[in-house]
Amino acid sequence: MRKPVLTIRNMEPRLLHFGLATLTPAALIGAGAFLGGGWVIAAVVYLTAMTSLLDRLIRKEPAAGAASQDAVLSVAIALTHFCLLPVVVWSLAKADITPLAKTGIFFAAGLWFGQISNANAHELIHRPTRGLHRLGMWCYITLMFGHHTSAHVLVHHPHVATPADPNTSRKGESLYRYMIRAWTGSFRAGYRAEKARLDRVGRPAWRNPYAVYVGGSLLCLTSAFLLGGWQALVAYGALSLYAQSQLLMSDYVQHYGLVRALRDNGKPEPVTARHSWNSPHWFSSMMLLNATRHSDHHAHPARPYPELNIPDDAPMLPRPLPLMASIALVPPLWRRIMDPRVERWRNA
Repeated sequence: MRKPVLTIRNMEPRLLHFGLATLTPAALIGAGAFLGGGWVIAAVVYLTAMTSLLDRLIRKEPAAGAASQDAVLSVAIALTHFCLLPVVVWSLAKADITPLAKTGIFFAAGLWFGQISNANAHELIHRPTRGLHRLGMWCYITLMFGHHTSAHVLVHHPHVATPADPNTSRKGESLYRYMIRAWTGSFRAGYRAEKARLDRVGRPAWRNPYAVYVGGSLLCLTSAFLLGGWQALVAYGALSLYAQSQLLMSDYVQHYGLVRALRDNGKPEPVTARHSWNSPHWFSSMMLLNATRHSDHHAHPARPYPELNIPDDAPMLPRPLPLMASIALVPPLWRRIMDPRVERWRNA
């Protein structure tokens, strides 16, 4: 018997909320890429002011629970990613819309790829199914960030909240210094981890997935040039860097200043709920596929996003995750808000 096709009418109610929150801005960006005007404004407002307003107005936390169609939605978001990316690059390079509209498209698309599609790719690379894992990997490769597939799973999760993790932000470290350190550090650490894994199983060096990460990025750069010449190449490179910065901002906020204590044997204590910042806000949680419930994700990396909870003893951000990422752009303000909270958790 054929499995039913997932549609709005037969989607589980909780998955419908996730689907509307994640795919609506993609549709607005796609329309804006061709038509400009109000569609661009709607996309920007959706991803900024409307998200912030709904987080303030709707206080409830989305309930956790099993959702049998969650992987189908993740595949749909990934396919949307692959369709939307060339459309946006073409629009920035060749579309007959105003420069102001192109600026809005760049801003909105960078937020969607760097926040929503990133959250979905992150979900996929944790899935045990090879096909789903590779789908997430290619989402990262098309943003020239393929190494995150290895570095996140093999380095960040085992070493989070320790100096061995390049993606754990340190107390007092500015976002800008962190992004440089995290990008270069995770690239190197992920490569070393993959090389060590190949050495353990006796496989040749050419099997290192970094060959696919780098080769895939070069293929994407070539495709952008063929799509629209130097203008498209520059637009694609800039959009990828902007999306990468959104991913790094998320890691910066969610781990800022939290450290694992060393035990008597010199090894760090096990990862607990205390080692990630969380956010309970309803709309941004839906839009980011519960990436805001970061403590539970680190405790159970394979747990699907609809099942994630916020533990009672988890550190909480004072504002929604997207807003806190914006505050991190102003280091003095960020430190004034977060450093006292870090000290309280360190001394608790």
